[in-house]
Amino acid sequence: MTLGACSREKEIALLLKNGQWPQACPPELQSHVAACRVCGDLVLVTGSLLRARALAASVAPLPPPGILWWRAQLRRRNANIERISRPVLGAQIFALAVTLLAAAGFVIVDAPRGSVWWTWLEELPHALRLEALLPATLLHPTGGLWLLVPALATLALLGSVAVYMGSEKQ
Repeated sequence: MTLGACSREKEIALLLKNGQWPQACPPELQSHVAACRVCGDLVLVTGSLLRARALAASVAPLPPPGILWWRAQLRRRNANIERISRPVLGAQIFALAVTLLAAAGFVIVDAPRGSVWWTWLEELPHALRLEALLPATLLHPTGGLWLLVPALATLALLGSVAVYMGSEKQ
């Protein structure tokens, strides 16, 4: 047993580096490693490091740093957009509520005066030249308007629901 450096240490290190330990080494070198503490420690430590290296190499490699940076920037940008869009959604809902209240107020205030706005509503398809788009039965003043108003209200409701759902988290 030697206390300092061993004369065969370089030979064993070369065999370990080339991956030839213990298959390609002579039996006297194996017996030397069993007797020499320095060489035994070298084989033990180097073998452990090589096994750890092989294990680390078998694990899936990390993507390139550019992709990691790009993904981090994308996450940060999406978080900022989400943080900013919350107040915008609140403003959209508030604007819709104010519009509906204004329409209801208009109907309530103007209803006692008579059918001035009602006749204006009946004339609206003609003023917008919708005759070409709508069937003649909808434009008839007796029954067609009763179908047109609920259809427009349904369209407005579905449109607002679509805008609300589209502005939520995706």
